[in-house]
Amino acid sequence: MTKKNKEFKYANALPIPTEIIQLFRKNPRKPYNVKEIATKLGINNKEGKHSVEFHIDKLLQQNEIEETQQGKYRLVSKGGYIIGKIDLTAYGTAYVISPESKEDIFISSSNLNHALNGDTVKVYLFAKNPNRRPEGEVVEILEEGRREFVGIIEKNKHYAFVIVDKKQIPFDIFVAQEHTKNAKDGQKVIVRITEWPRKAKNPIGEIIEVLGDVGNNETEMHAILAEFDLPYRFSKEVEDFAATLPEEISQKEIEKRRDFRNITTFTIDPEDAKDFDDALSIEFLDNNMYRIGVHIADVTHYVRLNTKLEEEAKLRATSVYLVDRVVPMLPEKLSNKVCSLRPNEEKLTFSAVFTMDADANITEQWFGKTIINSNRRFTYEEAQQVIETQTGDLVTEILVMDSLAKKLRHKRFLSGAIAFDKKEVKFRIDEKGKPIGVFYKESKDSNKLIEEFMLLANKRVAEFIGKRKPAPTFVYRIHDKPDEFKLNEFSNFIKKFGFKINTSGGLSTSKSINKLLDEIKEKKERNVFETLAVRSMAKAVYSTQNIGHYGLAFSHYSHFTSPIRRYPDMMVHRLLEKYLNNEKSVSEEEFEQYCKHSSGREQLASNAERASIKYKQVEFMKDHVGQTFEGVISGITEWGLFVELKDSLCEGLVSIRDLQDDQYVFDERNYCLRGKFRNKIYTLGDDVTIKIVRADLAKRQLDYVLADIEEQTK
Repeated sequence: MTKKNKEFKYANALPIPTEIIQLFRKNPRKPYNVKEIATKLGINNKEGKHSVEFHIDKLLQQNEIEETQQGKYRLVSKGGYIIGKIDLTAYGTAYVISPESKEDIFISSSNLNHALNGDTVKVYLFAKNPNRRPEGEVVEILEEGRREFVGIIEKNKHYAFVIVDKKQIPFDIFVAQEHTKNAKDGQKVIVRITEWPRKAKNPIGEIIEVLGDVGNNETEMHAILAEFDLPYRFSKEVEDFAATLPEEISQKEIEKRRDFRNITTFTIDPEDAKDFDDALSIEFLDNNMYRIGVHIADVTHYVRLNTKLEEEAKLRATSVYLVDRVVPMLPEKLSNKVCSLRPNEEKLTFSAVFTMDADANITEQWFGKTIINSNRRFTYEEAQQVIETQTGDLVTEILVMDSLAKKLRHKRFLSGAIAFDKKEVKFRIDEKGKPIGVFYKESKDSNKLIEEFMLLANKRVAEFIGKRKPAPTFVYRIHDKPDEFKLNEFSNFIKKFGFKINTSGGLSTSKSINKLLDEIKEKKERNVFETLAVRSMAKAVYSTQNIGHYGLAFSHYSHFTSPIRRYPDMMVHRLLEKYLNNEKSVSEEEFEQYCKHSSGREQLASNAERASIKYKQVEFMKDHVGQTFEGVISGITEWGLFVELKDSLCEGLVSIRDLQDDQYVFDERNYCLRGKFRNKIYTLGDDVTIKIVRADLAKRQLDYVLADIEEQTK
C-alpha cells in the first residue's frame, strides 16, 4: 500500500479527531500516550492504533495538542501561559497570583512540580471550564523564593526529617545523617533545601544551623528571626570594618558645619533605648519667636557608599524590634555609640531648622549638616512628668515645645489627618527572657511632642525636594487612599452598632473616621473598630513616585528622621545632601528598586515583631491555663470567636465546636455567630468571660472556652 493510500485509510478510520479532543478535554491536566488514548477509546486493534497515531500527528501540526514529554500529549490551553508567584497553602495546594490574570490560578499539589511559596513560576493554563475556577500547572520555576526554613528535627538512626510549619511548606524535609550538624532529636534548626529529585516525595536538605532546644528564649527569638529571613548577627567582616571607624571628630569636619553645640538640645526616647537618632533644640528669639532644630544622626557621614557597612545596611533595610531585644540595622559601634546622640558628647547631625511663632507658623526653614552636644537625655516618662507637673529640668523649653507640638497636631487634624492611637502591648521580662507581666502603653503628650516635630521635618524635607520644577528623583513615604471595597465593608459593619462614616473619599472621609474614633474612645468596641479601620486603609510604603500620604494628610512626605534604624532615611540624607549641593538627579529606576526592597524588609520585620509578641503572650498565659479572664470578642470567623483579654490584650480562639449550648453558624453578612435553635448571637465587641484551656507555644496559639457555656455543659 502506498503512503498516500495509508494516510487515506487511517484518516477515515476511527477514532475521529473530535473524539480524541473530547478525551483530552475531560482530563486537561493529564498527558496521555498513544496506547493510553487507544485504550480509553476502546480501541484494541492494530489499525485503530495507527489511526490514533495519524490523528495525533495532525493535531500536533494544527497546534491543538502539545507533547509535554517524549510520547505524551495533552490539549493546548487556549489561555496559554502566565507568569506569577506561588502562594502555597497548608494543604499542599497553591494559588498563582499574576498581574496577567484577574483571578488567582489554582494549582493542585500534583501540578506544583516542586514549586514552593514565593517562587516566580511559568504556569500552563488548562482549558477553561466555565463551571470551575481557573487551574493550571507549573511548567518552570523562573526564580526561586525561600529555600531555608525553621523546623524541628526528628532523628532516626541513619537519617532525619525536619518538620516545618505547614503554612510555610507542607512537606517534611529529608536530611541525611551526615548533614544533621549534630543536632539533637527535637531541637529547632534551620534547614536548607539542596535538591528535590523529580520523583521524590520529599525535598532533600541539610542543617545549616542548630538553634537550640524548643522553649529556650534565645532559641525561640532566633527562630522567629530566621522564620522571616531576618539576620540576628553581623559577620566578622562587617564588625571588623565598623571597629575601624573613628569616634573623634576632626576640627576640619566641624568647620564645615553649622554649630549648635551651645544651643539647648535634648533627646526624648523610651527608657530602654540606646540608639538616639533624633534630638531637638530650641532658641528663644525676639518678638515671641522660636528657632527649633530637629537634629538627626548623620549616619551617612560614617556609612559610605561601596563599603561593607553600606551593603549590610541596604540588605537589612531596617532594625527589627522584638519583645526582648533590638536587632539593629547597623553594628553596635555605630547604632549605640558613634552615631547615637548621647548626652554631653559632640555628635555630627543632619538638621532641619525652623523659625516659628507661638502659633507654630513657620517663617523660615534651613536644611544642612550640623554638630550638636545634647544637654539632657529624657525618657518619655521623665518628659511627661515635666509636662504634667510643670517643674523639672528644661521645664520652659519642654513646655514651649509641647505647646507648639499641640498646635502642629491640631493643624494636621484640621487638614484631614487620621488620629489612630492604638494601645501598644508591652511585657515585663525576667533575666531569662520569661514574661512575668503584660501591660499596654498609650501615647502621651511627651510621645506626641517628639512625633509632631519628626513629622514636620519629614514633611518639609519632602516638600523642599518634591516641589522643585522639575522634581529630581527622591524617596517618599506614600500612603494611598483607602480601598473602596474595604471602606464600604467597614462602614456597613459599624452601622450595625449605630455608627457611621462618610465613604465618599478625601477629607470628608478622614474627618468622619476621626469623629468615629473620638466617639468610641471610652467604648468597649474601641480596639475592634480601630483594628478594622486600620485594615480598611492601604499600607504605607516607600516609592520614588509621590502620591502623598493619605493618613497624615500630607501632599509630600518622606522618612528623614531615623537613619540609624531605617535604610530609606539614609537614602533621603544622601539625596538631600546631593541636591543641596546642586548635583544632578539620580536614576529613578535604581532607587525604586531600593524602595521596594525596603518596603518588603519592613513588612518582614513587622511580621517578626508581631510573632514575638504573640509568642510571649502565649508563654505568659501558659502559667494561667485553667483560669478565667474577662475579654472582648475581637474577631469572628466560620471556625469560631477570637477573644482579646481586657487586661493583657492576649488574643485567643474559642472554637465553634466548643460552643456546645447550640449549633452555631457564621452569619457573614452581619458578622456574627448565630445559634440555630436558640437564636443566641455573638458579635464583635461583646463582653465575654473565658477560660484558658490550651497555650500552644509551637503554634503561638491560645485556645479559650466561654466560661458560662462550660458551666452549663458540665
